[in-house]
Amino acid sequence: MFHHHLAALFLFSASLFLSSCGGNYGKVSYSEAPKFVNVSHWDPKEKQRSGRSYSPLNQAALKANGSLALIARCAKGYELDRKCADFLVGAERQGMELGAYYYVKPGISARDQARRFIKRLRDIKRSRGLRSKQILLVGDIDTKCSGKQIAEFILEIESLTGTTPIIYLENSKGLRDRLPKTPAKYKRIIRRAPYWLALYSDKDIKDPGSLVKAYGIWNSWAMWQYGGVFWENGRSDAKVFRNSRWPAPRYFGNIDRPLEHNSFNGTKDEFYRFWNRYSWKW
Repeated sequence: MFHHHLAALFLFSASLFLSSCGGNYGKVSYSEAPKFVNVSHWDPKEKQRSGRSYSPLNQAALKANGSLALIARCAKGYELDRKCADFLVGAERQGMELGAYYYVKPGISARDQARRFIKRLRDIKRSRGLRSKQILLVGDIDTKCSGKQIAEFILEIESLTGTTPIIYLENSKGLRDRLPKTPAKYKRIIRRAPYWLALYSDKDIKDPGSLVKAYGIWNSWAMWQYGGVFWENGRSDAKVFRNSRWPAPRYFGNIDRPLEHNSFNGTKDEFYRFWNRYSWKW
């Protein structure tokens, strides 16, 4: 009986802990959530305040501000990202976990884009002498893509690397309308890819958990881009999800310019286990 009381107390405490951390906002609070950044050839953005800066080859300031990993854009459709290699080299120098994403465009074979993704990363690893043993692979899906295209991208990456990529989706009304209608055979494929969501406002979707439900595929989310950057009125404008349950800052630490920043849904130990599990051992 005593053990039953202890078990009940543990379950109650666990539920209370999750509730205090925001429930649909993730397993841990904002302050506890492991952070990382993602970049493209548009980075670094223009300086907007005093603070520390960074460059593709010198990311000491990102590491000092708590970024455990960096995910660099490899290409968009058939257009290669000219800074990808430098960003990966710079992240490796800081001992950060490596990741790369490919912006998957509609109207082009998803399988062909997956093949180009892997070829480009192999070329970068060989030509720049990267020593990291693994890299996380991400499909950044255009909002006009179909569930079938997402599934085909995943299948080709799995065929080429033996690992399942992460899938990044914005908060898109078009996707919210389209993905729930995706045939079950494609949903099953997509569901095995961890979900990296982008959500910068609670205007129409109140929290990450609500966006997960709206897409009708996943049961949970793995990573959250709560800080995005848009080009508006001649400057980079940071868009950051912020409320009493998720008090995210406009800028990343003391970095002097806008930057896309993210959190992992779990503890730091879980973050490293996740990265190791889903990374391509290239």
